[in-house]
Amino acid sequence: MFLQEPELHLDSDVLVPDLAGWRRERMPEVPDVVGIELVPDWLCEVLSPSTEKLDRARKMAVYAREGVRHLWLVDPRPQTLEVYRLEDGRWLLLGTHAGNNQVHAEPFEALPMDLSSLWAR
Repeated sequence: MFLQEPELHLDSDVLVPDLAGWRRERMPEVPDVVGIELVPDWLCEVLSPSTEKLDRARKMAVYAREGVRHLWLVDPRPQTLEVYRLEDGRWLLLGTHAGNNQVHAEPFEALPMDLSSLWAR
């Protein structure tokens, strides 16, 4: 299950990531609530000059604290995708991908992804 800009209520923090995903067995349907309290399995933040500091500092810390397993940071300016996995409560950078290459990125490594699709407007 993928949602665009869901309002997440994680403990006392209310955050709105660009994209969030849950395994279907954890969230079989979209809850009919204003704020979702179920911690996502995967999150994606699209960086911009106005949000990058918030995304990299506060949001990443909250996501780690709450146990989000996978995080992508997409930066359209230099056209990079940073792929992170939570290991022992800390973010482990698995790789930084750039350009228009085809990549296999956790947690969707079974599916090749063409990075050019991220930069298309």
